[in-house]
Amino acid sequence: MALTETVPAAASSAHEGILRRQSLRESAARTYARSLPIVPVRARGLTIEGADGRRYLDCLSGAGTLALGHNHPVVLEAIRAVLDSGAPLHTLDLATPVKDAFTTELFATLPRELAEKGRIQFCGPAGTDAVEAAFTLVRAATGRDGLMAFSGAYHGMTAGALAASGGASHPGVTRLPYPYDYRCPFGTGGERGAELSARWTRSLLDDAKSGVGQPAGMILEPVQGEGGVIPAPDSWLRNMRDLTAARKIPLIVDEVQTGVGRTGAFWAVEHSGIVPDVLVLSKAIGGSLPLAVIVYREELDTWQPGAHAGTFRGNQLAMAAGSATLAFVRANGLARRAGELGARMLARLRALATAHDCIGDVRGRGLMLGVEIVDRTTDADATGARPGDPALAAAVQRACLERGLIVELGGRRSAVVRLLPPLTITDEQAEAILDRLADAIAAAVRTLPGPTGPPPTTLRGTSR
Repeated sequence: MALTETVPAAASSAHEGILRRQSLRESAARTYARSLPIVPVRARGLTIEGADGRRYLDCLSGAGTLALGHNHPVVLEAIRAVLDSGAPLHTLDLATPVKDAFTTELFATLPRELAEKGRIQFCGPAGTDAVEAAFTLVRAATGRDGLMAFSGAYHGMTAGALAASGGASHPGVTRLPYPYDYRCPFGTGGERGAELSARWTRSLLDDAKSGVGQPAGMILEPVQGEGGVIPAPDSWLRNMRDLTAARKIPLIVDEVQTGVGRTGAFWAVEHSGIVPDVLVLSKAIGGSLPLAVIVYREELDTWQPGAHAGTFRGNQLAMAAGSATLAFVRANGLARRAGELGARMLARLRALATAHDCIGDVRGRGLMLGVEIVDRTTDADATGARPGDPALAAAVQRACLERGLIVELGGRRSAVVRLLPPLTITDEQAEAILDRLADAIAAAVRTLPGPTGPPPTTLRGTSR
């Protein structure tokens, strides 16, 4: 049911005033503020309290940044320790004890091959800067310029990262089909669709008449996040690793959102067993504060000093918070916990899909879950997929907020409801999240009525 808390008049007035001033002062490019008209003033774990006194369960988690939720005690303790020590807070890329501790903790979590023979580059504060660094690195190492990227991808908002993202067009980036069961570009889905994707990629690289030259690198996400929570099959990832390795094409894996236990393994590449040439990391590695790095094979370390620089590469508070987060996730088995709890949540979402014909697909890995909302007034295509319904998805998001649940939208036509709860949530909190989501979907359907009749009897694309 909707929130029923009584909001004091003074709190409501302050809340509305802040939102009004934001609307007047901030740019037209603001995003989350449009669909989530809340003013956070306090937060702990899964819960946010707004200036209006209302409480929300936060399944956005800073777009996946908050592995331990808001203001986790170990994170706050790590930040206070640096502040109380008198250590410098701004250090460019100079060596510090805090940086050394972070690097040591990070390398303790990496696939062995990267940990033993890897190099790290500290980038600017955002994941997009780490993507740019990865592109600069592989271009310097190979002497080539072009890139291969995948449909539906999201790698950031700076020029190079955006050029490699879905929806962009750039002559230096070759677009490849990403395996997507529900909307398979080959009309097959499953392992067959993934096999055809790999075959297409191999053909482009090996056919002298394909018009595609040898690229400087290939970039991919093991689970497309903003693209709609689309997990790549492990066999497909191994195929991509094999074909790039055989052709001496550096493989860049973007784990900005999937890293630090989110998918049920510490790093999502561990599910498939591949070791990329370059690993792009940000979000959760900073323990809620801005931090971004790339870790890469030492043989790629051919660029010159200053080839990729930045004033804010040495965020000491983020490194301390990140060390604490990495250690806590590792010591408490939170990656395994995310896999187990995520599987139970996914099973309940599948059951919910059988009751609502507006749910075309549910999917995910670990605590990275997606519910694709589709147009019930349109017939399914030959593969069983319906067009996404952005209006209904937005209505679901609004209904969730009314019930004290914060969710994000993504995917094609912004029709995928995304759940990114902290790895620390309890079983009871997971049930509360799903209860509120189920109630919100039912309410949104009543608000935007569609056809009546029985729901579909099959659900595609939920095998992962």
